Amino acid sequence: MIKYIITGGAGFIGSHLVESLVKKNKKVVVLDNLSTGRLDNIRQFKNKIKFIKCDISIKGKWINEFKGRCFIFHLAALADIVPSIENPEKYFESNAKGTLNILEACKKIKVLKFVYSASSSCYGIPKKYPTKEIEKINPLYPYALTKKIGEDLIIHWSKVYKIPFISLRLFNVYGTRSRTSGTYGAMFGVFLAQKLSKKPFTIVGSGQQTRDFTYVSDVIDAFLKASKSKLSNEIFNVGSGRTVSVQEITKLLGGDKVYIKKRPGEPNCTFADITQIKKKLKWNPKIKIDQGIKILLNNLDYWKKAPVWTPKKINKATKLWFKHLGK
Repeated sequence: MIKYIITGGAGFIGSHLVESLVKKNKKVVVLDNLSTGRLDNIRQFKNKIKFIKCDISIKGKWINEFKGRCFIFHLAALADIVPSIENPEKYFESNAKGTLNILEACKKIKVLKFVYSASSSCYGIPKKYPTKEIEKINPLYPYALTKKIGEDLIIHWSKVYKIPFISLRLFNVYGTRSRTSGTYGAMFGVFLAQKLSKKPFTIVGSGQQTRDFTYVSDVIDAFLKASKSKLSNEIFNVGSGRTVSVQEITKLLGGDKVYIKKRPGEPNCTFADITQIKKKLKWNPKIKIDQGIKILLNNLDYWKKAPVWTPKKINKATKLWFKHLGK
């Protein structure tokens, strides 16, 4: 029987992928150390999957799950920019060494497709919008670098060990179960926790900066299409193909706003060119931003126990950012 191994399967995106595969009656194995993932995200599927709590940056018994014919969905990673500046070694262990260990485990099995959750942060601050996959790679922080190292390892292992892969560079994913840890990467989670606590939304900078927000169900569809595709050794952007300002997001969410200093090194815009994935995988995003936010507002219970990030706390967390850049 074909096995579907999902690293980071208890996380935001991973748990949605688990849900989709369980509904298709697939044999699912989840590997997660629960550093950012939550068992509550997959508790409803506990009798239909195999869950292994493990750290993929350390070789262990989890490797025994890599047998027979498998699809590999590699989503496990540490995210967020500021913590990666503070502890780059930790990010290297998780995002680079963890990927290496997964690839090593794949060498002895029949990998039907290795699908990697890459990051659009590899582009840094692009010179062209919408940004194509051929745009210059310029990771500005340890998080972005370690995610790109993971992608490079996959590309190389594919050449040497014939592991078929597709790497998906995700742009600003949002949706139900989005995490609230971090200061920028979890913007929607932060905003929703603030809304529930009747606190103003904390906007970094003017709020005129625009982002290509991609709803999680569209991302899951991209993962599944990538796994089923006969194509291999491809890299695709995954975005909505549209941009919206942070100001517009807060307007759709509804609430008061407070502003804090803009962080240097952040792009004023993220905007995916999705021509290639639409052409080659026949994938198209379906959820528009107003639809996605309505879904979030109808599912607010998830964020009731989430920590509330105040402007003071966010400012404190980003001091390291400014220090790193000598600002």
